[in-house]
Amino acid sequence: MGRTSDAKEKILNAAHSLIELRGYSALGVAEICKAADVPKGSFYYFFESKEALALAVLDEHWHTQRGQWARALEDGAEPLSRLRRLFEQTQAGLRAGQQSCGTVSGCMFGNLTLELSNQTEPIRARLQQIFDAQVEMVDTVIAEARERGEVTVGDTRDAARSVVAQLEGQVLFAKLYNNTQHLEALWENCLALLSARPTGMAAVRS
Repeated sequence: MGRTSDAKEKILNAAHSLIELRGYSALGVAEICKAADVPKGSFYYFFESKEALALAVLDEHWHTQRGQWARALEDGAEPLSRLRRLFEQTQAGLRAGQQSCGTVSGCMFGNLTLELSNQTEPIRARLQQIFDAQVEMVDTVIAEARERGEVTVGDTRDAARSVVAQLEGQVLFAKLYNNTQHLEALWENCLALLSARPTGMAAVRS
């Protein structure tokens, strides 16, 4: 039982690394198994297709990232401070990845959305669920900030969607230019997008 679990974990880890590095479409099952150092038969023991493996990788990646987002956004600090921490956490993660492999890998969810959203409905639907969950988490923080009089947005859900879109877009530029400095304007742009009041801005800039 332990060995089979190890083999599955090896496949998931190899697929995760290869998808981050090269995307999904160019990968083959044989290459994934070679990177995982498991026989090809092991792949089909755990996954009925490469698409099923991609869905499992997405779920595992989101499980990890959701925990990170929750720690940033749900720790009881002032709402704008929590939102800023999410941006700083994202930038730090991309910088660490760049130092490790020499390139900015970007966001797996954003990368696969661009690559696969028109090709495979199950993956498109899963990515939509993940982004909807991200928007919901940010929406909760923005709604709290509005209740405190720190931002003056109308529809907090629309504002949250714009914040997540801005985050994804800047991560995309960081990947394109292989330069995490593209993320440095995120916070100031977010404050402008949310029409943050001066008192709220002062609190999170100090």
